[in-house]
Amino acid sequence: MNPDLNQRSFLSDSNHVVLLEDDDFLRVDLKSLLELAGYVVHSYSNPLEFLSTPFNFAPAVIVSDMRMPGLSGVNLQSALLEINRLIPFIFISGESTDYQIIQSMKQGAIDFLIKPFNSDQLFTAINKGIELDRAFIREIIFQKDKAFILKKLSPRESQVYELLKKGYSNSELSQTLGISLETTKQYKQEVMRKLELKSLSELIKFSSQLK
Repeated sequence: MNPDLNQRSFLSDSNHVVLLEDDDFLRVDLKSLLELAGYVVHSYSNPLEFLSTPFNFAPAVIVSDMRMPGLSGVNLQSALLEINRLIPFIFISGESTDYQIIQSMKQGAIDFLIKPFNSDQLFTAINKGIELDRAFIREIIFQKDKAFILKKLSPRESQVYELLKKGYSNSELSQTLGISLETTKQYKQEVMRKLELKSLSELIKFSSQLK
């Protein structure tokens, strides 16, 4: 798992908005509007500044202008994807080319608001992004917890687990591993105990959820 996902593998009680807007007056107005609505706002006038800043808050969404100095919004989006900063993206723009709009959507932008837009449109897009990020972080937490549980298994138990998730029976395990049926059953019981599973179907489901 990449460093940025590790940094964001938790959920805070607050909803965070990264605001990227080079127009000082608009940025201040939007920041005030969003803070009044209860969001924690991290605002930047330059996308390169945001790229160089560690960001470990979740759930979060990025609200970005398209035309900014140094780096366009769609190029910022590309740069974030390259370093696996996977945060939902919303564009706000008064001037954008068809290519920029299409490219931003191809890269996963969840909305594209044309200036001037109203606050309800912005809040709807942000809330959608927040829920997507919340689900994303929950999945990261789930995967890390499952991976941690698997580390409890000994090397032999890990072998048993790998065969069990393929549906091997006790006799097939015994033959494949070259151990007695009684020893096989003991290893199987220990695997199930450590993984806190009650049946083979639960184990197969558990393994299918891991990425």
